[in-house]
Amino acid sequence: MLITLSVVIGFKKEIRNKVIGFGSHIQIINFDSNNSFESEPISTKQNFLPALKQMPGIKHVQVFATKPAIIRSQTEIQGVFVKGVGKDFDWNFFNENMVEGKPFSVNDSTKTNDVVISKKLAAMLNLKLSDDFAIFFIDERPRIRKFRICGLFETSLEEFDKQFILADIGHIQKLYDWDADQVSGFEILINDYDQINYITEQVRGIAGYQLLEDGSRLRVINIIEKYPQIFSWLGLLDMNVIVILVLMTIVAVINMISGLIILILDRTNTIGLLKALGGNNYVIKKIFIYQSFFLILKGMIIGNIIAGIICFLQDKFQIIKLNQASYFIDFVPIHFSAGIFLITNIVCFAFILVSMYLPTILISRIDPAKTLHYE
Repeated sequence: MLITLSVVIGFKKEIRNKVIGFGSHIQIINFDSNNSFESEPISTKQNFLPALKQMPGIKHVQVFATKPAIIRSQTEIQGVFVKGVGKDFDWNFFNENMVEGKPFSVNDSTKTNDVVISKKLAAMLNLKLSDDFAIFFIDERPRIRKFRICGLFETSLEEFDKQFILADIGHIQKLYDWDADQVSGFEILINDYDQINYITEQVRGIAGYQLLEDGSRLRVINIIEKYPQIFSWLGLLDMNVIVILVLMTIVAVINMISGLIILILDRTNTIGLLKALGGNNYVIKKIFIYQSFFLILKGMIIGNIIAGIICFLQDKFQIIKLNQASYFIDFVPIHFSAGIFLITNIVCFAFILVSMYLPTILISRIDPAKTLHYE
């Protein structure tokens, strides 16, 4: 049970964090923008920004801009989305997944031609670190820019790795004749994912009803709403966990009940003797319940030690590997939490101990006269 919970929670957390790394927890964009990466610009001069940055639970706010494009190398062509980032961009996620090179720096005076792409995309285009390549931006007229690869990342989310390129936001602003204060929107990173729906509603209350100068409105969307298919799939894992835990609990209860019944049948003569000496059913039942208590406790201690060792080794050394193409990660992730261990132990211990009362009903059916007759 402990290993199952640790693996499933770890897997969900790993995939979720990778998706959030590409798109943040919450985005504020033009209301006319759909779920694609094509977006209408909005101004960075919004009166709600100071209050937004001070809101409890919000860790960071940054600007971004996205536009579809086509990469052409000497031998290959690939459609992508260029994500323009500013000097306020949080690089932590990509730094953790960087396999070669390093991120570029953004400043107000000059635009850098350095970009960060995935190792997967570079392999598809036969490119490597420090190579130059051309990007064709899609619009009414072709716009071409030449860039240089300064960093390669790998997240194992193939669909995202093949699509995203990180570049200086100034290029998108210039190519599409945007003003220096125009962006696709704001990305918001929060401290606690479990609060995402609550904070989303708070952000909607501050920014979701703002009217822009052209009469349009702003739209607030979180990562769950942006990628519902991914998070619906992750949500199905919860049902799998429930089924697995229920089956494990049933097996554990049956084993313990069977074991206790065997103990009672094996001690039938002793029970009869105790009743003959004046022991009542309640007192005798308590004896067997106490014996069950120590058996359960012993088994759970051993189980905790084994689960703890396995989870610790997998978390530190990633011994068990996965097919990256099928599972989006190349190892079995573990979320090692003392809270999970404690809650699982308490619930299982209480549930199994209560179920031990059923076999003790046999004690009240034992007749001391019949059991002692054969002694």
